[in-house]
Amino acid sequence: MTDPVSLPYRPCVGVMLVNGDGKVFVGKRIDNKEGDAWQMPQGGVDDGEDLRTAVWRELYEETGVTQDNAVLIAQAPEELLYDLPPELVGKLWKGRYRGQRQAWMLARFTGSDADVDIAAHDPPEFCEWKWVDPETLPDLIVPFKKRVYRAVLEQFRPLI
Repeated sequence: MTDPVSLPYRPCVGVMLVNGDGKVFVGKRIDNKEGDAWQMPQGGVDDGEDLRTAVWRELYEETGVTQDNAVLIAQAPEELLYDLPPELVGKLWKGRYRGQRQAWMLARFTGSDADVDIAAHDPPEFCEWKWVDPETLPDLIVPFKKRVYRAVLEQFRPLI
């Protein structure tokens, strides 16, 4: 087994999508065996892909939301890192990464709920979605990402 400390972080983007009521989009992960795991849209950055292109691609794949019904309004000043728990290192991402380094963006949703389509990509990542109060985000995410969600919330709270 490879020592996790020797592995790099996977480049990733995350999107805090906020509606007109100041609520944040979360999706319930389809693949989580623990049950009630919700998260904001996020995903890997492809080789050579710039961050904004990755944000729009991931947002569309996971929510069906496009530039026609959302506007990017901020980017977190620095990437946020998280490590996978030991039992997941080697199982996710073909064992190539120890965790993720995430560039987070804040987007304002300008569409209607009918514009959200969590089955826009095959296979879908989420089986359910909802709008939640931003302060509840750290309570909804898996434990090893709580620190990142608190930091994202802190950075974007004034703009929500």
